[in-house]
Amino acid sequence: MIDIVAFIPRAIGQSVPLLLGCSGEILTEKSGNLNLGIPGVMYVGGISGVIGSFFYEQACVNKEMNPLLAILIPLLCSLVGSFIMGMIYCILTVSLRANQNVTGLAMTTFGVGIGNFFGGSLIKLSGADVPSIALSRTSGYFSKALPFAANLGWFGKIFLSYGFLCYLSFIIAIIAALVLYKTRAGLHLRAVGESPSTADAAGINVSKYKYVATCVGCMIAGLGGLYYVMDYASGVWSNDAFGDRGWLAIALVIFSIWNPLIGIFAAILFGGLYIVYLYIPTGMDYMEFKELYKMIPYVVTLFVLVLTSMRNKRENQPPASLGLSYFREER
Repeated sequence: MIDIVAFIPRAIGQSVPLLLGCSGEILTEKSGNLNLGIPGVMYVGGISGVIGSFFYEQACVNKEMNPLLAILIPLLCSLVGSFIMGMIYCILTVSLRANQNVTGLAMTTFGVGIGNFFGGSLIKLSGADVPSIALSRTSGYFSKALPFAANLGWFGKIFLSYGFLCYLSFIIAIIAALVLYKTRAGLHLRAVGESPSTADAAGINVSKYKYVATCVGCMIAGLGGLYYVMDYASGVWSNDAFGDRGWLAIALVIFSIWNPLIGIFAAILFGGLYIVYLYIPTGMDYMEFKELYKMIPYVVTLFVLVLTSMRNKRENQPPASLGLSYFREER
């Protein structure tokens, strides 16, 4: 039997990068931009936070760190780094009308390369004997749970044993849903994604909405990379350690039918599927089955993609102009 009390917190912890990447990509795709560069954005968000915290820890080697600065410096660095990635994508696809699919894939390659380059450079600066950086002092502030959680038994462990970025990810998803479906700005954004020519004729600034939605979406996704390093990985940065979480986050957008609220439950489900092989007893004689269990999230992803293609309801379909550059002269 699976130990539920131990399994659920790890599943939720695993789901946070997926949820942040999914929420950011939903905002981006609602504007009509298909950003396949989310894995690269998460890498840049993670390494930018690592750079900020690394130099702050170096400056505080022999003295106590300020808790507020220990959180704000990597947080702001992560937001700035992922914002720059969003701006690069928008300049190429919105202003220069480059192909969105090719641009997104190039951004993924570029972001992973940037992360590995600066990560390797910091490893050399730190003089570490292993190919990784440990920012345990900063990580302690990011992963700090509520002080009374340990006294509440299973309830505290399941609901209150997470760092602030975990709770922030759920708040961001809820706010994103409220903005999309309960505000005039969200209505305009959805109109831009469905028919930019019609939105333009109605006086909506198409380029502005695409820029804002994409850059904000990238900043949210970048926080997913920061969370993975500072909280889930306990402050340890290793090159190529993110795995395929960025791609799973993009798949979750389809699974959640472009709704951030559904994305919350989808992220937790996929987070659980991602680590379920660790909790299924197989015995030493059947270790090969664990490799099959690792395939579960990808098999489910393929199943979801097939199921989505069979949906007939319009509200379950992607924005009509998704992946298409807008040429105002063609109105």
